[in-house]
Amino acid sequence: MSRKFENKVVIVTGGTSGIGLAAAKAFSAEGASVFITGRRKEVLDAAVADIGGRITGVQADMSKLADIDRLYDAVQQKHSQIDVVFANAGGGEMVPLGAITEEHYTRTFDTNVKGTLFTVQKALPLLRDGGSIILTSSTTSISGTPAFSVYSATKAAVRNFARNWILDLKDRHIRVNAISPGVTDTAGLDDLFGNGATAENTRNYLAGLIPAGRIGKPEEIAKAVLFLASDDASFVNGVELFVDGGQVQI
Repeated sequence: MSRKFENKVVIVTGGTSGIGLAAAKAFSAEGASVFITGRRKEVLDAAVADIGGRITGVQADMSKLADIDRLYDAVQQKHSQIDVVFANAGGGEMVPLGAITEEHYTRTFDTNVKGTLFTVQKALPLLRDGGSIILTSSTTSISGTPAFSVYSATKAAVRNFARNWILDLKDRHIRVNAISPGVTDTAGLDDLFGNGATAENTRNYLAGLIPAGRIGKPEEIAKAVLFLASDDASFVNGVELFVDGGQVQI
């Protein structure tokens, strides 16, 4: 292991499962002090035990500003600055146009857009000059999906945060990039597709649409996140990096 993040402080929101958990593990294995968030205490505790190393769990709903403040208060108890923010917390449900409710709209935008915005903004006083911010967008930012318009709109917004924030933060030399995973093998994917045989059939169908011939693994997305966070990507700024097996390129 190269230990590229030795003595670095890394924030991973939504770090208890899927891509967030895989990224937190990878950062920890590379020597970072990692702070993860999750809404459910029992799941958060299990993730902390699974990740190991210098890991701290903070129970937080990133759509709530008071919870974001609690995260950074916890960071300041141990560290004077942050090196990397991976604003990953998010989610969505499949609801077709005609059935979209105000509750669905508000919940999805509060988590994915409001949460991402204030996770980053409230990190700025602690984020060192020359640091790195990675935002979780999605291939849905540029491609249509039936019954997924609200989620897709939030991810297009997140992608555009990166475009604009590189200008706001240019004097501090803070890089902002978006990672856009394709279909990825997570528990959240199963929940989205209804679990059981229905989910499995949907996964198999989607795998057939991907040039790589399969869906992605959380660990593969995590490797791309670590690249964007590292000095290897020192001249990569404002991009949307698709990690999707080539699906949106055809």
